[in-house]
Amino acid sequence: MKQTVLLIKTSSLGDVLHLLPALSDARQQRPELTFHWVVEESFAEVAGWHEGVERVIPVALRRWRKTPWSALRSGEVHRFLGALRATAYAPVVDAQGLFKSACMARLARGWRIGFDRQTARESWAAWLYQEPLAIDRAQHAVPRLRQLLAAALRYPLPDSPPDYGLTVRFPRRKGLETGADYDYVFLHGTTWSSKQWPEGLWWELARLSAPHRVLLPWGNAEERARAERIARLAPGRIRVAPRADLTQLAVWLSAAQAVVAVDTGPGHLAAALGVPVVGLYGPTNPHRTGTVGPNSHWLQGACDRLACLQRVCPLGDPPPCWGALSPERVWSVLGSLT
Repeated sequence: MKQTVLLIKTSSLGDVLHLLPALSDARQQRPELTFHWVVEESFAEVAGWHEGVERVIPVALRRWRKTPWSALRSGEVHRFLGALRATAYAPVVDAQGLFKSACMARLARGWRIGFDRQTARESWAAWLYQEPLAIDRAQHAVPRLRQLLAAALRYPLPDSPPDYGLTVRFPRRKGLETGADYDYVFLHGTTWSSKQWPEGLWWELARLSAPHRVLLPWGNAEERARAERIARLAPGRIRVAPRADLTQLAVWLSAAQAVVAVDTGPGHLAAALGVPVVGLYGPTNPHRTGTVGPNSHWLQGACDRLACLQRVCPLGDPPPCWGALSPERVWSVLGSLT
């Protein structure tokens, strides 16, 4: 008899990618199971990249919060609830651990499993599960989610390296094999101002990278303007990427010799694709949420308040923790990975 598991992991990009190794484990250990996945509409294509996902159920909580009455009048919420309840699941696994994700689990049809009160990101979420599980929070998200799914679906936890399941769709091919006109990708954009490596340091790293060619993707107008300023240092050698969706970004990343990234979702994507990544971390803790891949290297800033997790640094702009990460140090590590 066919059994279908519902996974709830809605956002953000890095968090969604962190669940993929657990899904690969489950596919190997319980091949009789099929999987549906509730995910924010912005990341629906990412969930669909994994061959283990039979159906993606997009949700638009971020957009609905801005225009709730419009979402209700348009019927979007009703259609989402219909899709959520269309299948009887065995079980429903909330891998987000937030009250909003637990509510979606409660609305679905199936035995509800998630983190317990001590280990959920929001303790109230655990009240809505029928089977709360204690999964230690003092570890990286990737092994934590692998443990959650192994416990929820009753299979032994594999000791193999994380497998994101993306190599079939995005085979690892370096630039010479694809005709790419770049060697490195610099991922300079991120959501928090405190996680941004100062622009002047990007300029210096771009100078040090000569004669290598550099591609600068961007996700919004501010990031595009920064990319254009950096690219002016060496027109032709440093190129601003055109606007792209996540699938195109994955293609670009898979062809790079290496990637330098601040704490941002595309950095996790590069690591998931098996690309060498130098991750730059200021106020966040890479031991909990850093890039995980076969050739990832973390560089952490220095401050007695780390990891403070402050979106805006109270000590100044740029945050003083970035002073420990010089372009020369980053360039040295980048050279050792390629």
